[in-house]
Amino acid sequence: MLRRALVVLVLVGAVAPAHADRVVAITPLSTLGAEDKSAATKKLLGQIEQAIAALPGTKIVPATQVAAAIDKAKKPQLKVCEDDQACISEVGKLVGATLVVTGEVGGLGDSRVVYLKSTDVAAGHEVRSTTLAIGGATAADTPAGAAIRLLDPDKYNGVVHFNFDVTGATVLVDGTKVPLSATKDIALPVGTHAVTVTHPQYHNFVKFVDVTYGKPTEVQVGMKQYPIVEGDIHARPGAKDTIIYKDPPVWRRWYVTGPAIVILAVGAGIVGGIIAHDFPAYTNCRKVGGMDCAAQ
Repeated sequence: MLRRALVVLVLVGAVAPAHADRVVAITPLSTLGAEDKSAATKKLLGQIEQAIAALPGTKIVPATQVAAAIDKAKKPQLKVCEDDQACISEVGKLVGATLVVTGEVGGLGDSRVVYLKSTDVAAGHEVRSTTLAIGGATAADTPAGAAIRLLDPDKYNGVVHFNFDVTGATVLVDGTKVPLSATKDIALPVGTHAVTVTHPQYHNFVKFVDVTYGKPTEVQVGMKQYPIVEGDIHARPGAKDTIIYKDPPVWRRWYVTGPAIVILAVGAGIVGGIIAHDFPAYTNCRKVGGMDCAAQ
């Protein structure tokens, strides 16, 4: 019985938790060098933690666990590290993290900006920083976008969808030809890009496109056809041409024009014969006083 119990324990221990490529410790957000304990900041911190935990291969140590570890170690100085990289690295070592994310909240009212930084615990230096704008009329950022920028910047891309009905078009982004998917989509880094669509039979379409994260960007491509193209010269229809076969009007059909031409030819012959028959022959005689010269 004891042996069977030992076997069960070994099997349970073999099912280890999923391996994480990195362990990220998140410290409480601060304002003016002190921990911000407001309800709004705590809610925002929870959203940031969820966004970081959603990244592939990432395990987080939440801010509450970090604070509890600091209290247990009786090192209150670690609660306010600010920009001290050695202090931040010690916090990471305390909770077994490879990266530490710190943040400071600024701004007034509903418009706030969170300054986030990531620090490599082993190297003891800052890796990357970003800002997260919350609230305001123009703020369109999200905690998910900030997490990507801070920890996986190469994946901070957006999807661009092209809408055009021209086949055989070529798309260039910032001067480089790019292939489109079957649904006419392409993934591009977030930001502004110069997009050019070319086609042999149409004028180039050029537009600056602002690519956003987490929301597809729609691009309506309106291409204007050249007035004369090679297809027109060789009487070949283009991509947008529609072939319509129409019957000619009645007066241009063969069974009307053929008889009309014959009638006109016969009429012209009769008129010409009459004119030639009535025209007087050339003699030295001419009509004088209404009398025929032959009667004189």
